[in-house]
Amino acid sequence: MLTRKQHELLMFIDRHLRETGFSPSFEEMKAALALKSKSGIHRLITALEERGFLRRRAHRARALEVIRLPENLAPRAPRTARAPDAPLGPNVIRGPFGTQAPARPTPEVANDPAAVSLPLYGRIAAGSPIEALRDNGASVEVPAALLGNGEHYALEVAGDSMVDAGILDGDTVIIHRADTAENGAIVVALVDENEVTLKRLRRRGNSIALEPANPRHETRIFGPDRVKVQGRLVGLLRRY
Repeated sequence: MLTRKQHELLMFIDRHLRETGFSPSFEEMKAALALKSKSGIHRLITALEERGFLRRRAHRARALEVIRLPENLAPRAPRTARAPDAPLGPNVIRGPFGTQAPARPTPEVANDPAAVSLPLYGRIAAGSPIEALRDNGASVEVPAALLGNGEHYALEVAGDSMVDAGILDGDTVIIHRADTAENGAIVVALVDENEVTLKRLRRRGNSIALEPANPRHETRIFGPDRVKVQGRLVGLLRRY
């Protein structure tokens, strides 16, 4: 038997994993359950682990896995396997994003409706910004379920500033190309026309804050004319 709060947390984590591909942060779990401190979340997660509903993956920040759901619910379908992993490099995304056609299945995956090949534009910093140079020949296959309407592209991640959002060094992020994003979204942001970084977007009056998800990194604040959104995070791939 689960308590009401244990059940609420388990279902929230399961839903978040299905929708985003990574675990919610402790802040997100605390807000979802209307708790006042993270210690309550720690206790709930420990209880769910002891009862065999959750498992924490060793040596990974905020990596939770739902093993099973309560017996009165439908069995949990296995999650889609994840893919590529790579180290990182530098940080301006170059390329005709405005004219690029939406990604279509390549001949290699055309017979598989669940797979789509996306252009891999380069490497992006999830720490201090670095240059991301477009590689015209690179691409990555991703599950079609991660994509909605519109144009998408992939970027490799370097650094640890987004670990508390479940984004680790070496991950591949899937980006929906857009020039706007809602407050609080994780975005690809072009700063001063010469550096690009992956951060959470916060609007603060007439300023824009690019927030890391790691307390060891500082939030950077800019005037609105210095930051341009180049895309919004919609998925993440990882090889174990």
